[in-house]
Amino acid sequence: METIILAAGKGTRMKSKLPKVLHKVGGKPMLQHVIDAAKSAGSTREIVVIGNGAELVQQSFNNVEFVLQAEQLGTGHAVLCTKEKFANSNDTILVLCGDTPLFTGELLKNFVDKHIKSKAAATVLTAEMPDATGYGRIIREDDGTFRKIVEHKDANSYERQISEVNAGVYCFDAKKLFGALSQVKNENAQGEYYLPDVLTILKNDSEKINAVIADDYKQTLGINSRVQLAAADKILRQRKNIALMESGVTIIDPASTFVDCDVEVGQDTVIYPNTYLEGNTKIGENCTLGPNSRFENMIVGDNVQAQFCYCHDAEICNNVILGPYVHIRPGSKIFDKVKIGNFVEVKNSNIGEGSKLPHLQYIGDTDMGAGCNMGCGTITVNYDGKKKHRTTIGDNVFVGCNSNLIAPVTLEDGAYIAAGSTINKTVPKDNLAIARSRQTNISNWNDKRKQE
Repeated sequence: METIILAAGKGTRMKSKLPKVLHKVGGKPMLQHVIDAAKSAGSTREIVVIGNGAELVQQSFNNVEFVLQAEQLGTGHAVLCTKEKFANSNDTILVLCGDTPLFTGELLKNFVDKHIKSKAAATVLTAEMPDATGYGRIIREDDGTFRKIVEHKDANSYERQISEVNAGVYCFDAKKLFGALSQVKNENAQGEYYLPDVLTILKNDSEKINAVIADDYKQTLGINSRVQLAAADKILRQRKNIALMESGVTIIDPASTFVDCDVEVGQDTVIYPNTYLEGNTKIGENCTLGPNSRFENMIVGDNVQAQFCYCHDAEICNNVILGPYVHIRPGSKIFDKVKIGNFVEVKNSNIGEGSKLPHLQYIGDTDMGAGCNMGCGTITVNYDGKKKHRTTIGDNVFVGCNSNLIAPVTLEDGAYIAAGSTINKTVPKDNLAIARSRQTNISNWNDKRKQE
């Protein structure tokens, strides 16, 4: 089985500069959902027909082939643009639309299997739609077999009452498909070459045409507007939350928990409300996440507790406590048993095992060893106005509160920094560094405020 995915349309109703198929739903572009579903169904090759925003679409996907439809003249014309790709093919061709991200691989595989088993020249997937407005209607013979498809704009009043619609998914015998495409005309309200007309042409040539009804019409829903985008996103996220709960994850309030489709979460993890797990995030077992936390492209180990956190493009190991109000920025790795308390930001840094950043710190471009303690208000001063510099902190270092570490600087193992110090030179192993002005008390101070 090989797949053609139609993704050349502009998507006018989206009112966007971004090509419609690149709009994200469930955390990834809708076209990626279609590609993934095709592969899951057993497709060995995916050819994407592009047009509007072709260059941007092409840059956004790997492991698929592209064909340009320079002028959008309808779905039949779009498929015809791929003819050279199938010059010597005897395979089954699955045709999908790039704006239908709710299909599952299971549904598509069952559809293809029924097509092959029926030995039909073509099979169309249909759905019983509660509101069929805008969809092509399936017209059947008296015995229930397929007769034709009538587009909504071309349908008469009787045909518009039919609720069974064309879901826009087809299976074809490759050679018969392209033979029939050459006969398609554009004599319709849109002046376009409709792919569904191929079914009528094949039927008139005494070929068998099959029509298979989808079990769940919601999987067939396409996206043409931002409203429909939001509705599809809700369906995908609900589907994901159910799958997680069935695998042993506790979600306190699924309605306020937002998990992208490719996120992985381990058994016995508990997710509190208003938590977002996005991108390529992988969460371990026995974690407690949220409330009000966001993890984006994160690797998180086991037994991690995090509340009121924003963590992205970084790694958190096992038995780590985060929050509240923690920002873990890209390039950071938080090793086992680290505690990071309230109002702490860590950027592009390695925080060694068992170290503590209890509150009110900025740690940037730093390599910190194990067993360190950063006093309240500690700052790594990593930027000189032109370049970023690294701070190196050994094991078991104690930094007193309100200290500034001006990079590049090294604090060797066991170093102790007195509170209020500004450090810009190496502190040797087990040394105490005091870098602050000596206290001076002035007696009989004339306080001008008292005079007033």
